[in-house]
Amino acid sequence: MKPSLRQQFERLALRLAELDATLADGAIAADMKRFRELTREHAEVSGLVERFRRFEARERDLAAAGEMLAAADVEADMAEMAREEAANAQADIDALRFELLAALLPRDPDDERNAFVEIRAGTGGDESALFAGDLARMYLRHSERKGWRTEVMSESASDLGGYKEIVFRVSGENVYARLKFESGGHRVQRVPVTETQGRIHTSACTVAVLPEPDASEEVKLNPAELRIDTFRASGAGGQHVNKTDSAIRITHLPTGIVAECQDDRSQHRNKAKAMSVLVARIAEKERSERAAKEAATRKGLIGSGDRSDRIRTYNYPQGRLTDHRINLTLYKLQAILDGDLDEVTAALQAAQSAVQLAALESGEA
Repeated sequence: MKPSLRQQFERLALRLAELDATLADGAIAADMKRFRELTREHAEVSGLVERFRRFEARERDLAAAGEMLAAADVEADMAEMAREEAANAQADIDALRFELLAALLPRDPDDERNAFVEIRAGTGGDESALFAGDLARMYLRHSERKGWRTEVMSESASDLGGYKEIVFRVSGENVYARLKFESGGHRVQRVPVTETQGRIHTSACTVAVLPEPDASEEVKLNPAELRIDTFRASGAGGQHVNKTDSAIRITHLPTGIVAECQDDRSQHRNKAKAMSVLVARIAEKERSERAAKEAATRKGLIGSGDRSDRIRTYNYPQGRLTDHRINLTLYKLQAILDGDLDEVTAALQAAQSAVQLAALESGEA
């Protein structure tokens, strides 16, 4: 392990001593929010320091075994014991080193947040809209499998049953951490229902996954910079929805960002939902601009919607899904479309961790 990384763990040991002293002071319990934060930090830091001390102990065991093997007068049975101890110590060191490095990986502060999922039809006309509907059902079924709650914020249906655009909110445990990898261009290869010659067509959709802003950190909007329009909702929803101006469209004039909601019968609830989507989109725009200035690796969320701009291909004739970012190919397309995304998500998370670990070890992180 590099000296710089060892120093980080030594600093954590000092921080643990500080936390022990602070938590021993009974006055800290008067501020329950602060007390919970410190207790949570103490549990995390103490676990890391304990693993680091075990790592150091096993390094000493390995060194002792090496000294015994290097001795000129070592007996055969003692040498065999030393070799066995060295092998065991090395295995423990490798495992502990991986755990310790993984704990130092940078965390996305948005991982524990809820998310807005936006799906838009791209290249391919009606077939693209139908594919957008398939993607929406895939994410909704996946959310149901995970025990997450979903709520449609807005939708624009196509004539054949798909979506030109659909936005829905997903809430639950670690939603953004698992769905953020879905952002980008999604390409489908299949025979469209509108195709009479049996030819395979290629269409595309874009998906954007936005973390829901925290209430205490969300963007503060100036009411003077907002234009709020009401209009009559379209589509299903009953006579009340279709006969009253309950739908809301909010435009942020400085950026031109628009959000709308027509899902609820109440104009006030639609306004609140549209406002939450607008805030998330503005926050994402600011976050993307900061990332661009810092030359961060995080790219734009949705891509262009062109067939060639894709992160993933869904090939129906072959029953194949290919994620082009990590060269992952799975021949279980129907199961994935039914919401079984766990294997895909796990592979993407593992690939991200591997890149971060390599950067950490090279001193770039």
